Amino acid sequence: MMAKPGRYSRFQQNKKFSSSTFSSTCTLALALLFMLSVLLLMLLALGILSLPITSSDGSSSKANDLSNFVRTTTSDKIDEREEHWTEVISWEPRAFIYRNFLSKDECEYLINLAKPHMEKSTVVDSETGKSKDSRVRTSSGTFLKRGRDKIVRNIEQRISDFTFMPVEHGEGLQVLHYEVGQKYEPHYDYFNDEFNTRNGGQRIATVLMYLSDVEEGGETVFPAATGNFSNVPWWNELSECGKKGLSVKPKMGDALLFWSMRPDGTLDPSSLHGGCPVIKGNKWSSTKWIRVNEYKT
Repeated sequence: MMAKPGRYSRFQQNKKFSSSTFSSTCTLALALLFMLSVLLLMLLALGILSLPITSSDGSSSKANDLSNFVRTTTSDKIDEREEHWTEVISWEPRAFIYRNFLSKDECEYLINLAKPHMEKSTVVDSETGKSKDSRVRTSSGTFLKRGRDKIVRNIEQRISDFTFMPVEHGEGLQVLHYEVGQKYEPHYDYFNDEFNTRNGGQRIATVLMYLSDVEEGGETVFPAATGNFSNVPWWNELSECGKKGLSVKPKMGDALLFWSMRPDGTLDPSSLHGGCPVIKGNKWSSTKWIRVNEYKT
């Protein structure tokens, strides 16, 4: 007695259909996994996403826990800088200190380069985009064109490596000088108007480099930051102004990086910051503002 060919044929067709469906599902899953991996790598490269950092003793930083700083030491010797490392000081706003970011020679070079061109500092008019005098900012300063010489280019490349943002997204370096009593009231680095974002888009991050030590005062203060500010190791060294929020004490060669925008692209009001009055000594600093897109100079 012969088997019915139709039944066997249907079984073979069903088997082929199942194999084909399984193969398509696997291919789709692998494609989605690949796309997700590429997306994660892009976010990491842009600094929008970061991996958890663990210190050398195995402990990790907790959000807003200012008593526990994550220290990552870099062993390579760049220029004539001392040992350099980074510290996470806040997650609201996202703020990091890069110790010994600049060498003493680089700090002095920027100061000497700027001295002959210093003028009273101004603020940006939100309606015209032009500079104007303001009582909230009493320092003097000048701008150094992006890429103006080899030393400046090396510093700008180092900033790019630190922030994971292209050099072309940065504005020119601004060098500032604060004498006794001079300050900068709390403000935002991002803009609330369309005029000032036409070139390069919004300001996404700021790198503030300290070119000198300050005997007393001159701290960078974040009055809207989240955290137990009195737990910072340098609390007792701060001025009264510095104790009004999360503060960083100026130290020659150190660089402070903070983000004015959150990872989701919204503006971060906790990035409100100011420069406390200098009480004793002089304060020299250099600022690099970084845009979302290429900034044409």
